[in-house]
Amino acid sequence: MGARQNFIAGEWVAATNAKPNVNPSNINDTIADYARADERQTNQAIDAATAAAAAWANATPQQRFDVLDFVGSEILARKQELGELLSREEGKTLPEGIGEAARAGAIFKFYAGEALRIRGDKLASVRPGLDVEITREPVGVVGIIAPWNFPIAIPAWKIAPALAYGNAVVFKPADLVPGCAWAIADIISRSALPKGVFNLVMGPGSQVGNAILTNPKVNAISFTGSVSTGQRVLDAAAKRRAKVQLEMGGKNPLVVMDDADLNTAVNCAIQGAFYSTGQRCTASSRLVVQQSIHDRFVAAVIEKLKTLKVDDALKQGTDIGPVVDQSQLDQDLSYIDIGKKEGAKLAFGGEVLTREHKGYYLQPALFTETTNAMRISREEVFGPVANVVRVKDFDEALHVANDTEFGLSSGICTTSLKHATEFKRKSQAGMVMVNVPTAGVDYHVPFGGRKGSSYGPREQGTYAVEFYTTVKTAYTLA
Repeated sequence: MGARQNFIAGEWVAATNAKPNVNPSNINDTIADYARADERQTNQAIDAATAAAAAWANATPQQRFDVLDFVGSEILARKQELGELLSREEGKTLPEGIGEAARAGAIFKFYAGEALRIRGDKLASVRPGLDVEITREPVGVVGIIAPWNFPIAIPAWKIAPALAYGNAVVFKPADLVPGCAWAIADIISRSALPKGVFNLVMGPGSQVGNAILTNPKVNAISFTGSVSTGQRVLDAAAKRRAKVQLEMGGKNPLVVMDDADLNTAVNCAIQGAFYSTGQRCTASSRLVVQQSIHDRFVAAVIEKLKTLKVDDALKQGTDIGPVVDQSQLDQDLSYIDIGKKEGAKLAFGGEVLTREHKGYYLQPALFTETTNAMRISREEVFGPVANVVRVKDFDEALHVANDTEFGLSSGICTTSLKHATEFKRKSQAGMVMVNVPTAGVDYHVPFGGRKGSSYGPREQGTYAVEFYTTVKTAYTLA
């Protein structure tokens, strides 16, 4: 079978070259070859979206519902198959992969309903004899640049609202995970969506991403990825006044108070910091622990880490899969080395592991005796690496939790209603969790952060309408 192709103007289109999609659990396993678009082909996709945008903007809510409901239904019907593909190409465990595929299907279903609920307002004018209407209209052509760590859910929560609110889409997936993106495009290609409304262009950011950023026909850009790339996206969008939405990094704290249920706290730490191989922007990589429970908490976390199975993502019983690729593994190991040199104590793990097949396996790493000034407390590692910061009381815990350039997610484990309430109110994060892991947000609620983590309107839920539409105010003489 030849390379999986790009999808432009309703047709599958070959590219001049292709790239193999390699399984991080077994680097000798190639999933398939995927076409790589260049700048010229990306601009063709943008032209196709531009040509199709007006008609889709005027499509009926029922037409939009039918398309999105079809896509969501097929994803849900194939969640086992798609989850396996996801786990094979990205490395998260099979249960996590299936769960993410199911979430993607639910997202499309949710926005199918939202297509029927696009609201406006009718107001009385302060001037006699006038009617005022406020309506929402699509922004036009939306460029979507998605990351590799959630290769089906994040594209879903960008593509589905874009289509639901009447926009045309040019979608660039991360270069590491074209498989799930191609599967979404394949499903969309068999829906009733008119040609050109959705386009898939796989390939490097230097060409595909750059074309999306600089082409004046792209009216809005939704990006999830690194802080450095996000800044380049913002600069390029600002230069030509395109609408922009950024989701970037996190250095999320989990505060553990001495009144916390220890089992709950350990579960929150393990789930939040290490599951999905720690490759989540919402991972709780800073464990801020009150000194009177510190030693018991650390001992319990280490005992739990000893029981976790790091292995092939598709194997039954695997708790943590491989790191996504060699570059990310090198970054993780670099930060482990930085932590040691800064004087932190590597209390557990941090070793490269050998398994049946050659892959990017890393034992989860836990640092203790750290301060919030260390680089491993300040910079996002994006791997199964967490550090514990000891604090004396709630006030210091809150200060440490907020002492970061990021503000995506935060959590607290406590049985004190007073502490929980104060933390929810004073935490400088877009999402706050009490006695639940920092990673894990329902698909129908807003997702996003503050400070260096996010820029622009929220993603997901009904709040997505703010980014994917523009407001029009109209007056009529009664």
